[in-house]
Amino acid sequence: MLRDQVFLLPPDMRDWLPDDHLVWFVLDVVEMLDVSAFEACRRRGGVGAAGYDPRMVLALLVYAYCRGVRSSRQVERLCHTDVAFKVLCAGDIPDHATIARFRAGSEDAFAGLFTQVLMIAARAGLARFGTIAIDGTKIPANASIDANRGQDWFDQQATQIATGIVEEAADVDASENAQACHDGGEANGDRVPTALADRSGRAQRIRRAAAELAEQQQRLKADDEARKMAAQARLEASRAGRPVRGRIPDGPLRLAEARAHLERELRDHQAKLARRAALIAAGKKPMGAPPVPTEEHSRIIRARRVVAAAETAATAAGNRQAPAKSLPKTVANITDPDSRVMPTRRGFLQGYNAQVAVTSDHVIAAVDVNRNPNDMGSFVPMMTAAVDAAAAAHQATGSPDHQIGLVLADAGYCSNSNLNAPGPDRLIALAKSREQATAALRSPTDGPPPVGATTREAMAHRLRTAEGAKAYKRRGATVEPSIGTLKTILDRFSRRGIAAARSELNLAAAAYNIRKIHTAAV
Repeated sequence: MLRDQVFLLPPDMRDWLPDDHLVWFVLDVVEMLDVSAFEACRRRGGVGAAGYDPRMVLALLVYAYCRGVRSSRQVERLCHTDVAFKVLCAGDIPDHATIARFRAGSEDAFAGLFTQVLMIAARAGLARFGTIAIDGTKIPANASIDANRGQDWFDQQATQIATGIVEEAADVDASENAQACHDGGEANGDRVPTALADRSGRAQRIRRAAAELAEQQQRLKADDEARKMAAQARLEASRAGRPVRGRIPDGPLRLAEARAHLERELRDHQAKLARRAALIAAGKKPMGAPPVPTEEHSRIIRARRVVAAAETAATAAGNRQAPAKSLPKTVANITDPDSRVMPTRRGFLQGYNAQVAVTSDHVIAAVDVNRNPNDMGSFVPMMTAAVDAAAAAHQATGSPDHQIGLVLADAGYCSNSNLNAPGPDRLIALAKSREQATAALRSPTDGPPPVGATTREAMAHRLRTAEGAKAYKRRGATVEPSIGTLKTILDRFSRRGIAAARSELNLAAAAYNIRKIHTAAV
């Protein structure tokens, strides 16, 4: 084994890698793109060396994301050691700070990059929009869940920050005024106190987090007031003898409404008994079977059970002791104030809710990021984004494959507004996938839904038909593998803030689609 053996590399970089390597395809794609949005952040003139070509840095960044490499320092290291990265940067290795600044400065341009790559996929015969599946996944933010703080902590920090800034400003002003007088200038407060610069941005993030916390508290207070008003309206309707639909909500008025409901049932049943007795006293024969005794009436038995359950809940609430140190209900993260605590199957994480719309051939058609743990409010925006993408693809190609036929979504998106919203035909599950499949197997049906059925009843009927069950079964096989592959590219956001997270998701989705096009072309 001769480790000191001298090797001669080919003089042409095109001989370093095989013709079907992903690097060449990324370079070809970048050459086809309109990079004017990336050119806007290029440094021209001034002191120092000329700025790097945006096409080169963009190709480097896209290929790195295709490989699942998001760290700018790791990209710089690979430019020293990896042949593919050497080809991309043509041996001119950019510093990690240059790569990071390019990614941050091009934040608004990555949405356009994703759109252009999607149009390339459409022209290549991919992105078949006949069936679209929408789903969400939680992606961790560049922040720790332990960095969440409550209102008391923010009040304490606000006092400390305000006090520290005032004292520091006074000291800096005094020293600068003394220096200005020593230099023969005038003592004034017009000079910028550079010592006050907070390089870490901690004070600014704390202020943002405090503002986010105040917004959450206002929203929760408004929701609480709305719930109280709705519960009071239900109670008044029940006491007035009007029927109230739905389960009695938890809260201080639960027992009162349960008792009002029982009184209404007793009153209605006594009225039936009185009418029958009046007919018999008048010598008339009542029609129908005689009413059951009050104590045996099913509605009264059920109403008394509801009252008993409400009494038990009220007693438990009265006996419940507050913990010695209760956790705050509303918190904000001081590292990434835009991020939220998200529930997942494996517990909780600090992050964002990433929404993805995928075509039947596993091309990502639309992405978005929000801070709501629930998916319900994301259906219409994602469906609209998919419709716009399909329209753009159809305009570019004229292919019937680039028209949406059916939108699929799981039970997390089910609501009356989503079922009735204008747009393409859709199948939205009313229950979990296993329950949905069991209902279709045990209670199959066919034909149109019954006349007068509600939107939910019509959807339940359609999902139990053979065609509906078969169509909905494609949802999981369409979107879930794509999300799994996407998370091999982006399993954690690198930058902080919802705008930065949305930008990075667009970049990752563009890299995902480039990989799909390359795989289909090879």
